[in-house]
Amino acid sequence: MRTLRLIGLALCMAAPAAAFAGGGGKGADHDAMFKQMDTNGDGKISAEEHAAAVKKMFDIMDANHDGKVTADEMTAAHEKITGKKAQPGEMSSADKIKMFDTNGDGVLSAEEHQTGAKAMFDKMDADKDGFVTKAEMTAAHKTMKK
Repeated sequence: MRTLRLIGLALCMAAPAAAFAGGGGKGADHDAMFKQMDTNGDGKISAEEHAAAVKKMFDIMDANHDGKVTADEMTAAHEKITGKKAQPGEMSSADKIKMFDTNGDGVLSAEEHQTGAKAMFDKMDADKDGFVTKAEMTAAHKTMKK
């Protein structure tokens, strides 16, 4: 359960699940989510590490394994990962999906999720070196919360 939560928190700012967990945690949670994604422990997240975490998050959300995530599946995954329902003022799952639903069918395909996540990774990689550091991740999170 802790792993699921960490992945969800990490991806809330790194993927179309950007809004998934409502902005993620603070302080120690940032360190934990960074460590979770930094699988080789080199102090930075590569595009490959990020893509693996994104795929894992999509697989968690895609409860019926049909290659698509509905608003209901996203909501259920949010509750499973965080242990609570979305809070008032948080973006709805349907609205989160709309952010990256390029074909307008109301669901998030694996391809749409991956494409959106790559765009988020590229935005977080402020120095464009192909890696996201903890400082870049923190700065991106602060920007996204605004």
